[in-house]
Amino acid sequence: MARAEQPPGRTTLVLGDQVKTVQTLVEAAGVMENAPYDYRWASFQGAAPLFEALRAGAVDTAMAGDLPVLAAASGGAPMKIIATRQGEPSSLGIVVQRESPIRSVAELEGRQVVVSSARGSISQYQLYGALREAGLEPDDVEVRFVLPTDAMAAFNSGQIDAWAVFDPYFAIAVEQGARVLRDGAGINPSLGFITAAEGSLEDPAKREAIADFLQRLARAGDWARANPERYAAAVARQTRLPERTALEVSRRSAYATRALSDQDIATLQQLADSAVRDSILPRAIDVAALSDQRLLERQHAPEAP
Repeated sequence: MARAEQPPGRTTLVLGDQVKTVQTLVEAAGVMENAPYDYRWASFQGAAPLFEALRAGAVDTAMAGDLPVLAAASGGAPMKIIATRQGEPSSLGIVVQRESPIRSVAELEGRQVVVSSARGSISQYQLYGALREAGLEPDDVEVRFVLPTDAMAAFNSGQIDAWAVFDPYFAIAVEQGARVLRDGAGINPSLGFITAAEGSLEDPAKREAIADFLQRLARAGDWARANPERYAAAVARQTRLPERTALEVSRRSAYATRALSDQDIATLQQLADSAVRDSILPRAIDVAALSDQRLLERQHAPEAP
């Protein structure tokens, strides 16, 4: 983005995003006006490529669901969890074709299920939880990992029996006629997290800028809560969903940003331990050691432009 006559030495943040979800919220709320730093967005279609960018030093922050954050940490991504975002478990699920003979999760036994986007995604955790709830084990299905845009094309052409996926792709699939076998209610905690590259946090100017961005992002969440129709209209423009569907997507999305609490850390630790037992994660993760609770300590005041 062009910014004329900026002071020399002004720091720049590269804000990592998935399918412009956070960018849409921030721009709709108008909270970045007069930010005392430059910034640009880097958007990816899933958490896996986003965290590859963080690992490569190409982004300063990355927003993702609980399990993708843990998967990135287990792969050695140099980052810290710095804030929490709370969404609704109905924002993801397992879908089949409208005319599919599959009527329940138990009937997935022996079939192929595509999970988006990669090993360690929230959709993988959702699938495994749903299988166990139905009396099956993960080995009872054939799992393939496919990025969501590619998976959507395959699903739309009838090449996929079942697809475990998250919003907005989940909502788009349902809008286009897919049938939901099971959503995330009772399985996924639906916590999202904002992370920052360790190198960025060690840079005093970038650390200050990231702390400021978190405050603005929290205000954007307040704005979305106070203006659901305006936020939904922005989501509809970005996703090309009908506004009624965009309103539902925006209602259940993780836009409410808050400080990382001890309870969040404990919840994420339980999920990490479960994921290790299920071989979703290759090694144990110490969530407390991965966390920095100091960047969003101050209470923010609800603010709308």
